[in-house]
Amino acid sequence: MASGQERILRRRIRSIDATKKITRAMELIAASRIVRAQARVRAARPYSDKVTAVIANLASAGGEADHPLLREPAEVTKVAYVVIAADRGLCGGYNNNVLRATERAIAADAAAGRDYELVLSGRKALGYFRFRDYRIAAGFEGFSDQPSYSDAQQIAAAATALFENDCQRVMLAYTQFHSMGNQSVAIVPFMPLDTSDISDGDADPDASAGGPDGGYEFEPEPAAILERLLPRYAEARLYSAVLEASASEHAARQRAMKAATDNAEDLKTNLTRVMNRARQDAITTEIMEIVGGAEALSQTAGGEVDLLSDTIEARTANLFRARE
Repeated sequence: MASGQERILRRRIRSIDATKKITRAMELIAASRIVRAQARVRAARPYSDKVTAVIANLASAGGEADHPLLREPAEVTKVAYVVIAADRGLCGGYNNNVLRATERAIAADAAAGRDYELVLSGRKALGYFRFRDYRIAAGFEGFSDQPSYSDAQQIAAAATALFENDCQRVMLAYTQFHSMGNQSVAIVPFMPLDTSDISDGDADPDASAGGPDGGYEFEPEPAAILERLLPRYAEARLYSAVLEASASEHAARQRAMKAATDNAEDLKTNLTRVMNRARQDAITTEIMEIVGGAEALSQTAGGEVDLLSDTIEARTANLFRARE
């Protein structure tokens, strides 16, 4: 019985050791990808800042475009949600946090009498809402690890189509990346574009740095340029959110895999102790059986006590060698 338990424990320890190697490798891979994801976030920031600065200059020059992205609805009856999740799991609560936050927001809209549409990014989001029979207008997958600007353009086009047709508001649900150890779920307005954020931006970065504040002449008219730039501004905002979500996914996976590796090591240590106790119990039981048998023989064998003692010592030594 004890030897059978020992074999089971040895098998479990080998299985846990193999799992620990996998989680350790995934932890290292996620840690290396975080660095690249952070670099991509930093690389995309100048483009977004420059687009915002140009739009601020156009607004200060009197550009007023009657663009759908700038129209404030008189009444909101349907809200579209752009949900950014991951294609894969094994990243702790990263996916569940953003998906359940979106579900709560949809429930709040339903209580207020508003309908919804969903634009989903990531296999986990598609599987979650499809399994629960939510209405999905568009779905995208396969790029959460390394998103590109063209991926953000496709999502922005789907969200813009909903906004221009029957949705009066578009919300963006994603995970904001603050640092390696701090990420938070955010559900922020996406469309119509918040003109206060644009107007509050620096219209002239050189002026803020102490340089001369020069005037601009626009050709064609500022309104025409603004109408062309507003979709680019929406795409840049969405691309920034996708990159932050990707960095947050890698950070969450790195933490989850580190916790799994540590737990595997603790479990292996505990099982090794249990196995050693089972091994010691088995050795003690067998020794007691040998001693008991030898004692019974010595009572009947009379003058063969020395021979029995030698036999006990030999069998005990063989038993310990077999257990090592």
